[in-house]
Amino acid sequence: MASNPHPAGRDNPFVYGEIVTAAAFADRVGERERLGRDLASGQKVFLISPRRYGKSSLVRDVMRGLARQKILTIEVTVAASSSYIGFLESYAQALVSADTPASRLTRWVSELMRTVKPEVRFDASPAGDATFSLAFPAVRTARDTARVAAEVFALPGRIAEARKQRMAIALDEFQAITAFDGGSVENALRAAVQEQRQVGYVFSGSEPSLMERMLGPRRPFYKAGPVMRLEKIDPKEFAEFIDVRFADGGVKPEDGLGAAIVDLAANVPYDVQRLAHETWDDVKEAGKRTAGLDDLHITLTRLLGEQHTVFEESWQRLTLPQRAVLRALVLEEGRELMSSDVRARHRLPGTSTIQAALAALLRQDIITKDSSRYVAVDSLYREWVARKTY
Repeated sequence: MASNPHPAGRDNPFVYGEIVTAAAFADRVGERERLGRDLASGQKVFLISPRRYGKSSLVRDVMRGLARQKILTIEVTVAASSSYIGFLESYAQALVSADTPASRLTRWVSELMRTVKPEVRFDASPAGDATFSLAFPAVRTARDTARVAAEVFALPGRIAEARKQRMAIALDEFQAITAFDGGSVENALRAAVQEQRQVGYVFSGSEPSLMERMLGPRRPFYKAGPVMRLEKIDPKEFAEFIDVRFADGGVKPEDGLGAAIVDLAANVPYDVQRLAHETWDDVKEAGKRTAGLDDLHITLTRLLGEQHTVFEESWQRLTLPQRAVLRALVLEEGRELMSSDVRARHRLPGTSTIQAALAALLRQDIITKDSSRYVAVDSLYREWVARKTY
């Protein structure tokens, strides 16, 4: 990333690589309103989104809005836990500490946790404050874990009832829960949440295929609540948003700049914001007041140069069939990879080997399925493959 001459990025109107505020959103008005309305009414919502589509920022913005309505909000990333009991500890800790004074935490835990007594600690932080933590050190068997899970999953209902307050809970990267204790965790969680009428849940995930399987007819969460699938933003609206943000940041966009950025970034929100952010920085650093297609391609060239080593290492880790399939996928825009014409043009192996290569690239999160075609997850990597490989 280029050195930023603007302290803390205050002037740059584009944000990527972090949770963004409402001002940095392009569109998503309908999704925000629908999700906020559903959570406020106690719905259990499943939000499915490919990576880089702004899922976490959308959820965070909705939760901020609900908090302003005096709804108690809790956010936990399931994938951040390395074990089932670790997830239960972090989830319980987030639940009991939400909007709770430190002086009341120990008593509050005692009142809420009826059959399982956790270990509660207060450790001094570098800032001199007491940091609250909660653990279940006595858990040793699967039966112990099941007892703790039942207690923890019941907490939201107890908290809502005790406080006479609605709650909204966001469990991000929810698909990671399938790695915990087989399928029992899904059964236990579904059994608990369906009784909690005053608690809204959003189970969000960025691995669409896994999330879709979790909602299948033979799984506990089948028909448990509405499903939202985050789609790409309308490219025309996104392009207009980019142009307006450039102008708001003191840089006049030449005709077609926003559309070119959206197209080059494959209309993936993260990639669009990244390319716009870096182009704006380069233009400002050059002391210019306008930005055009030449500036965009100068920025793209710089970014590809900075990422060359990373992309080359990724390329070298692939097998020869995977490299061939990835390059063909990029050049053919993910279409007709099994056709005889494409296979001949790119010297691809047989169809079974192509399918195995695609499956491997999907597992490595290098490509994803977008409707009927395959696409590279990272638009910069896509451009590197198109320009630097043979």
